[in-house]
Amino acid sequence: MARKKSETLTDAELRLMEIMWEKGSATVSDVLDALPEDNRLAYSTVLTFMRILEQKGYVTHEKRSRAFVYSPVIDRSEARQNVIGYVLNRFFNNSPEQLVLNMLESEKLNPRELEKLKKMLAKKK
Repeated sequence: MARKKSETLTDAELRLMEIMWEKGSATVSDVLDALPEDNRLAYSTVLTFMRILEQKGYVTHEKRSRAFVYSPVIDRSEARQNVIGYVLNRFFNNSPEQLVLNMLESEKLNPRELEKLKKMLAKKK
């Protein structure tokens, strides 16, 4: 049975998107060259991921000479919002309150972080 496509970025896709956000636009070779030596991928693997990212709507491409130049369509903040929306829907029944309460219960926040959250909540009122 085929694996269900992830609505959000997988770990590998996120690694490539980080490169795309940093560079602004890049060919598959540019992305490949930006990967760390200890975590190299094959050219065909990067090409496949770039096509998947395009299908998901994260990048687009244009042909320049013989190469495809990919550019991000979605910035980091929009990608974060997509993930938060996905988590909110999937695990918290679309309840931001439940998400925040769960984070407050499960994460250890220092007094400075708690104060910052209080100020943010006060501004929202």
